[in-house]
Amino acid sequence: MLSKFSMRLFLPLLFLTITAAGFAQNQPGLKLWYTTPSGQTWENALPVGNGRLGAMVYGNVPRETIQLNEHTVWSGSPNRNDNPDALAALPEVRRLIFEGKQKEAEQLANKAMITKKSHGQMFQPVGNLNLTFDGHENFTDYYRELDIERAVAKTSYTVNGVTYTREVLASFPDQVIVMHLTSSKRGSLAFSASYSTQHTKPAIKTTIANELTIAGTTSDQDGVKGMVRFKGITRIKTDGGTIVANDTTLIVKGANAATVYISIATNFNSYKDISGDENARAETYLSKAYPKNYAAILTPHVAAYQKYFNRVGLDLGSTEAANLPTNERLKNFRTANDPQLVTLYYQYGRYLLISSSQPGGQPANLQGIWNNKMRPPWDSKYTININAQMNYWPAEKTNLAELHEPFLRMVSDMSETGQETARVMYGARGWMAHHNTDIWRATGAIDGALWGMWVAGGGWTSQHLWEHYLYSGDKKFLASAYPILKGAATFYVDYLVEHPKYHWLVVTPGTSPENAPSAHGGSSLDAGTTMDNQIAFDVFTTTIRAAELLKQDAAFVDTLKLMRSKLPPMHIGQHGQLQEWLEDIDDPNDKHRHISHLYGLFPSNQLSPYRTPELYSAAKTSLIHRGDVSTGWSMGWKVNWWARLQDGNHAYTLIQNQLTPLGANKEAGGGGTYNNLFDAHPPFQIDGNFGCTSGITEMLVQSADGSIHLLPALPDAWPTGSIKGIRAIGGFEVVNMEWNGGKLMKLDIKSNLGGNLRVRSPNALKAGKGVALKQAAGPNPNPFYITENTPAPIISTKVNMTPPALKETVLYDMATQPGKVYTLVAQ
Repeated sequence: MLSKFSMRLFLPLLFLTITAAGFAQNQPGLKLWYTTPSGQTWENALPVGNGRLGAMVYGNVPRETIQLNEHTVWSGSPNRNDNPDALAALPEVRRLIFEGKQKEAEQLANKAMITKKSHGQMFQPVGNLNLTFDGHENFTDYYRELDIERAVAKTSYTVNGVTYTREVLASFPDQVIVMHLTSSKRGSLAFSASYSTQHTKPAIKTTIANELTIAGTTSDQDGVKGMVRFKGITRIKTDGGTIVANDTTLIVKGANAATVYISIATNFNSYKDISGDENARAETYLSKAYPKNYAAILTPHVAAYQKYFNRVGLDLGSTEAANLPTNERLKNFRTANDPQLVTLYYQYGRYLLISSSQPGGQPANLQGIWNNKMRPPWDSKYTININAQMNYWPAEKTNLAELHEPFLRMVSDMSETGQETARVMYGARGWMAHHNTDIWRATGAIDGALWGMWVAGGGWTSQHLWEHYLYSGDKKFLASAYPILKGAATFYVDYLVEHPKYHWLVVTPGTSPENAPSAHGGSSLDAGTTMDNQIAFDVFTTTIRAAELLKQDAAFVDTLKLMRSKLPPMHIGQHGQLQEWLEDIDDPNDKHRHISHLYGLFPSNQLSPYRTPELYSAAKTSLIHRGDVSTGWSMGWKVNWWARLQDGNHAYTLIQNQLTPLGANKEAGGGGTYNNLFDAHPPFQIDGNFGCTSGITEMLVQSADGSIHLLPALPDAWPTGSIKGIRAIGGFEVVNMEWNGGKLMKLDIKSNLGGNLRVRSPNALKAGKGVALKQAAGPNPNPFYITENTPAPIISTKVNMTPPALKETVLYDMATQPGKVYTLVAQ
């Protein structure tokens, strides 16, 4: 059931002028395909999902595994994890940091601020549905695929001259997982089906109605009792043959075809309510779906999926390399010319977001909605110092705005739970969160001060609300989101303190996430880190803008403007780098995966080649120092940074590094990609998939810096291509953009809100008859494209800054009317 907040988000999207059927994808089929089964390797299996249910399809022959997830199967139960001792310790922690005793401050924070309760709960699997096919050990003509144009996984093979085919989908309209099995010879389909699970004390049985059921309760964790109850029901419908049951297995014999229906539900209603009836829910989903045959399930499923997927099309061309199985293409990508693999990977990111994040559901977590471990890495929860946000970078720009809703609703939930954290731990008004949360929306500090004493989780996640407004222009949504933005800003108003040496207002304790410089004794804690300053700047700026648009809180706006003016400016250090800390202590040999001080370059827009050239050059120096190869998600972020730095070839190098089989990147900490194209930190983290999809979009179109910049970072590897359906700030939609030989040839762009259209092009353009296209000058009059002035940096006397060398561009303005499409072509 959608909350009032999510309804306010979702309903305005219904009138978005997007093409549901879209247009045919004109490249070779968008499929991941293989000629060998997964074996026992989970990262070889293929994911399907409908936002609520997820399944990993192994494609094994004699013993098939369908590994099952449901989005609310989490350990624990409603709980809080604030440490009330924090408030008394806060002045002493701050004193130690200001005196340069960061390690002592960290030790005190570990004792008095880090939680003594839950360090976060775990996303857990339901179990497996296991299918056994006796006599199928020797097979030929094996093939399996995931068709991401239809959201269907398929396996086929031949045994004794009979071809067997299986299809698996997670139905969006019917909310069940369905598997359809056929054979080329009548009466030859036979198999048994049973559940297995890692949960303790599960109830697995068959019923007199020939249903296979599984029921269980999630785990206790960190002293929090597991109280999420789940129920799974499997029912099989055959064409011919028989179904019999023993205690825990359904057995099909002599069938021509069979359809397996899997329904799963829990008692979870919300982060504070687990009073639902999992049995009734699972039965209701199943009873509505079971009367339908496979075709009646498949057709509306594909239509519901394509409503989202077909909005965007990317064509970078194709070569013979695309004719190989996906795992071989991955292995070859570093040295092969295979642009269609980039297209596949790009659209796979959109597929994964559609499949793991649907309105009314939970947000995509560290593994989306797919996990086979009872104790998954980092609990497969929400790490909100980068990873959860990265999951949603593609949402607005790749025309999946409705799928942002679960994340925005989680931010709304945290704005409720985080009020008590702000008050109890810091004596502050408003709301805040530290670096992690979970399904129970816990906002306390976890893991240890090195990681957990980062206070910007609320500030950063709240910016997604503003981003949604910038793309949609929906003032009703902005009015509903404003209290959340205001609450995040109010926390900073109370938390910021004056630095005794520099007299700026600083966040302390704070961190530059997870990086602990030797100059601070190996402690991450500090005052006024660059990322903390940048996030505080954004929180104040967006709250000011929202309040002014809504004509609210004039006195509060004045307070925010005054406090924003007292934040530390960014610093350029002795190596020409953007400093990560107030002191010039960056190590050029530091290869840390987090480069948090570049938040201002992306996802924020505080750094610009045109407005802040010195800071822009310094950010490039910092990025070069950190190197290319890193964890999978870090390389995904770097694609976005190099796109913002307008270096398409370097961004493409990062895509090559990311699209490398795990283990092939030999550098320390080097991640890559698994055979099923899941991102490898390692282990699997889905944020790298989403980050790279965002980055590829940023290489082709950007709209964060006062204009719509076309082909800002086009690599030599993509001389010709087209993209359709992506969105820009201010309600603009790129209906179609084509380029050839690196030159922009044609742009069809729709204006949903009207207003000035400012485009930055790599070459001269002309408009059709009756359209006034003029050279642009001065600030963009479109209010969605206002950019806040970034304070001038403090630059080390040891460095001489040189302005960045930028490619020549042409800047145009054009008045637009709501609902109209405008065409620009190369001169």
